[in-house]
Amino acid sequence: MTDAPVPVGGARAGVRLGVDVGEARVGLAASDPDALLATPVMTLRRDHTRNSDLKMLTRIVRDRGARAVYVGLPLSLSGEETLSTQKARSYAQALADALHDAELRCEVRLVDERLSTVSAAEKMRASGVRSKEQRDRIDQAAAVEILTQALEMRSSLGTDPGTPVTTTAG
Repeated sequence: MTDAPVPVGGARAGVRLGVDVGEARVGLAASDPDALLATPVMTLRRDHTRNSDLKMLTRIVRDRGARAVYVGLPLSLSGEETLSTQKARSYAQALADALHDAELRCEVRLVDERLSTVSAAEKMRASGVRSKEQRDRIDQAAAVEILTQALEMRSSLGTDPGTPVTTTAG
């Protein structure tokens, strides 16, 4: 994996994935091959013992030929790290290691996701989704928010946003 920024333009950008990490669930969104539009994919149950969620994410990266995975980093409103921030960092590290072990060239990047879940819930309410139904889709909607923000930043900056996660695997 490379730490060099990926230039925008010219060749097709490649699929990007957005991940919203929670204690019980992981929301997943994917872009189109041109990295322009984010759509919800699925919600995975966190599996702290067998890591089946990480295995499924690795399979999705392979199947979609993803070039980058943006993992939401839930900082506090003041920008400070919280327990959730550390859990997201650990998850991103485990994902980077799993992708490396699977010999997949896909970068994992941490991106600021302050208020992504709040924004997703507000949009769902505004579109008429009832609270009970939100639970089933909120993680995917938050992943869409994370990915949309990353794609917009990528477009305006000309490089992939966020902080790359380097693998600890040997």
